[in-house]
Amino acid sequence: MSENMTEESAALYVVPTPLGNLADLTRRAEEILRTVPWVAAEDTRHSGPLLKQLGARARTLPAHQHNEHEAAARIVERLQAGESVALISDAGTPGISDPGARIVAAVRAAGGRVVPLPGPCAATTALSASGLLDEHFLFYGFLPSKGGQRRQALGELRDYPCALVFYEAPHRVLETVADMATVFGERTLVIARELTKLFETVHSLPLAEALAWLQEDTNRQRGEFVLMLSGAPAGGDDGEGKRVLKLLLADGLPTKQAAKLAAAITGAAKNALYDLALTLKR
Repeated sequence: MSENMTEESAALYVVPTPLGNLADLTRRAEEILRTVPWVAAEDTRHSGPLLKQLGARARTLPAHQHNEHEAAARIVERLQAGESVALISDAGTPGISDPGARIVAAVRAAGGRVVPLPGPCAATTALSASGLLDEHFLFYGFLPSKGGQRRQALGELRDYPCALVFYEAPHRVLETVADMATVFGERTLVIARELTKLFETVHSLPLAEALAWLQEDTNRQRGEFVLMLSGAPAGGDDGEGKRVLKLLLADGLPTKQAAKLAAAITGAAKNALYDLALTLKR
C-alpha cells in the first residue's frame, strides 16, 4: 500500500482488533494499521500500545459514542483529501455494539469507499463454543440498564424460536440473569466471559441455576460477558412435547432418540426438545 494515496484509492477500513489475545490480529489488519496515515479509535489511550507494538506511525483521532458525528465529519475530510483511515474500537468489530455505524453511514453518504475486514467478534466467538442447537440466532447486544425497561425488552423476546445473544457488563450481570430467569423460565443459558484471555470461561447450565452459579464465586462475575439463551420451542408452547419427552427419558431412551421421537409425536421443535432433555438430565 502506497503512502501517496490518491483520492480514488482512499478508503475507510473497518478493522476488528483482538478481544484479548493479540495473536488474533490478522496479517491484513496489521498491514492496514501500519500503513494508513490515520487511525480513528474508540479510545486513543487504549489503542496506543497496540499501534506502538505494530510499529504504526499513523496519527490518531478519537471516534467514540459521544463524538461520532464530529469524528465522521473529520474522517470524510481526510478521505476527500486522498488519505485512508482505519476505524478501530477497543476490542472486536467496530459498529457491533461499539461505535462506528454512524461513521460508516456518513462516509457512504459522502460517496466514500468502505472496506470491511473480517476478524474478532465476541458474539460469534462465543456462539461457536456454546453448543446451542438452535439453527438461527438473534444478536441483541446490550439490554437496557434499568430493570423495568430490561424486563420489558426480554418479555418482547420470550417467544422467539432462535438463540438469543446478549452482551452484558460485570456490574449488571447478576440483575440481568435474574431477570432472564423470571421472564423465560426453563431455558439453557450459556455464559461466556473473558474470551481469548487467561481466565476464559464458557459455561452451560439451566437458566434457573445460573444466578446461584454466578454468586458462588465472585470471580465468575468479572470481565465482559456474552450471554446466550436457547430459543423458544416452535409455537411458544412446549407443554405436550415436554410431557412426552419426560416419559421417553423415564423409559431409558437415549437423549437424542427421545428428543427425535418426542418431536415426531407432538410436532414440537426437535432441537428445542434435545436442549430441554440435556437440561433435565443435568
